Amino acid sequence: MKLIAILFGVLALVFSSTAAAHQPIVIKFSHVVSTDSPKGRAAEKFAELAAQYTNGRVKVEVYPSSCLYQDVEEFAALQAGWVQMLAPSLSKLSALGVREFEVFDLPYIFPDRAAALRVMDGPIGQQLLKKLESRGIVGLAYWDNGFKQMSANRPLVSAQAQIGPGSGDSGSPESGAHPPGVTTRDFNGLKMRVQPGSKVLFAQMRALGATPMPLPFSEVYSDLKQRAVDGTENPMSNFYSQRFFRVQKHLTISDHGYLGYAVIANRKFWDGLPADARSALERAMQEATAYERELAPTENEAALAAVREAATTEIHVLTPEERSAWQEALQPVHRQFEKRIGGEFLRSVYEVVGSAK
Repeated sequence: MKLIAILFGVLALVFSSTAAAHQPIVIKFSHVVSTDSPKGRAAEKFAELAAQYTNGRVKVEVYPSSCLYQDVEEFAALQAGWVQMLAPSLSKLSALGVREFEVFDLPYIFPDRAAALRVMDGPIGQQLLKKLESRGIVGLAYWDNGFKQMSANRPLVSAQAQIGPGSGDSGSPESGAHPPGVTTRDFNGLKMRVQPGSKVLFAQMRALGATPMPLPFSEVYSDLKQRAVDGTENPMSNFYSQRFFRVQKHLTISDHGYLGYAVIANRKFWDGLPADARSALERAMQEATAYERELAPTENEAALAAVREAATTEIHVLTPEERSAWQEALQPVHRQFEKRIGGEFLRSVYEVVGSAK
């Protein structure tokens, strides 16, 4: 009887080990936007390719629209291992102590999308991802969502810069005061939503005369609807997919700021993957990234057309003169953050994008 009991025990261990060996490796991939946004669709594409290239050995579970964690919570969840992957906006990464990521928030720093991609894909972007490793995070890719547009319930067209005493000294990034020498019209008195944690975006709104209001992305629609905030900034795909056109009467095609994402993973988890599985996932990520970057500009154009067709939001396109005035009004933000981001680093970015500030 003892021998039989031992035999059953051995068989149970064998069967449990075999079952465990066939259990897929689960990756929880959390993000804050909808599934029909470029980021949301790329996350689903990555999950599909991961299953394909690992023959089902890896299962990526995608959790969109902050259904697991809001944007203010997700870094802690990643570092604790409660989720394995995120795709936060580049604005948020400075909260991990890498202030150089704030360069992506500087207004009008990128003359076009190609310039932003040159920074992300070149040595600068790769060095920034490398700095995340000491925080227990590995950077896998940069995803793109193009340029942001301003919206509110009144037209946002005028942003005049007044050249006067003190106009070159805008104070510290922490200051609540508007930069000296800058006056604005259309933004005065507005409460404008910004991503939590981005000091550059706070300063940008203040430079325009507005009051920055940090809000998790999942709360923006309801707060706009209830008039708790007056306006916001988004690429067109987010503006449309989040139905902001239903609660914002005016939209300005300003292209004033860039929105990109970093796909990141818990480093301990990623390094602990079997080498062949990790290689397959890297291939899946490379292809999902190419898919996302092809999708983003198309989706933004389609979203703008859909907003025009909905006819609930009046669309304003800045003239060259108006755009120049916006750039002039926002230029002090670059000087304000030069020391915080790093003068030498900032100059290296200017060199890559082909501009001198």
